[in-house]
Amino acid sequence: MIVVKVGGSAGIDYDAVCADIAERFKAGEKLILVHGGSGETNRVAEALGHPPKFVTSPSGYTSRFTDRETLEIFEMVYCGKMNKGIVERLQRLGVNAVGLSGLDGRIFEGKHKDSVRAVEGGKVKVLRGDHTGTVEKVNTGLIELLLNAGYLPVLTPPAASYEGVAINVDGDRAAAQLAVALKADALLLLSNVPGLLKNFPDEASLIREIPAHDVESYLEFAQDRMKKKVLGAAEAVQGGVKRVIFGDARSARPVSAALEGAGTVVS
Repeated sequence: MIVVKVGGSAGIDYDAVCADIAERFKAGEKLILVHGGSGETNRVAEALGHPPKFVTSPSGYTSRFTDRETLEIFEMVYCGKMNKGIVERLQRLGVNAVGLSGLDGRIFEGKHKDSVRAVEGGKVKVLRGDHTGTVEKVNTGLIELLLNAGYLPVLTPPAASYEGVAINVDGDRAAAQLAVALKADALLLLSNVPGLLKNFPDEASLIREIPAHDVESYLEFAQDRMKKKVLGAAEAVQGGVKRVIFGDARSARPVSAALEGAGTVVS
């Protein structure tokens, strides 16, 4: 069982990701694909006159402030254009993929955070009206139903709150919770860099290996969104996932390359 998370930033080769997954799935491997869509969401939000607002927490994590209008744009892109674009690619490759959001069947479920603490101008402010949260529960029954019937699940945020409200959740940490819940053998976090870089953006400074017991000490090397990936990796290995690999989604056969050790391997 392998959980693959592919990001939504510029430069990602979705055709290569889907071709590699299709080949492995047809060979009998059990795979689940989780995807993002941040870059396209930013573009669409700008075009609709509601540009994205990013906030930085006091602990240094950057996230999207998700008011209701932003959430609706987020759903249009993640659940619509991105999800169905990936499902279509897989269908054309002969894989019977099923695209669902974490809201569907409460696949991803967690607590709704209505307010967020953000650093603005050197001061900590509390912003209200946020629709975010963290995945705490995974509906493995629905995922296993699909896998056992021969389907390939293609999953995306948002998640459902315990009250049934759509919430924006981090895709990397959602994929980590999914991998833990399904007792996956490996979690692949693919993005537009070759892995965790010691001196970002110098790709020659790739960190090849991270010991599983020491993941959080590598947070200092993570820039921006990579911080959430490292956090997700830490949560996955603490939850029993044997290997987490930060891989490059710009290359040919990105899933196979990552499983063969290209990128940053956490084990």
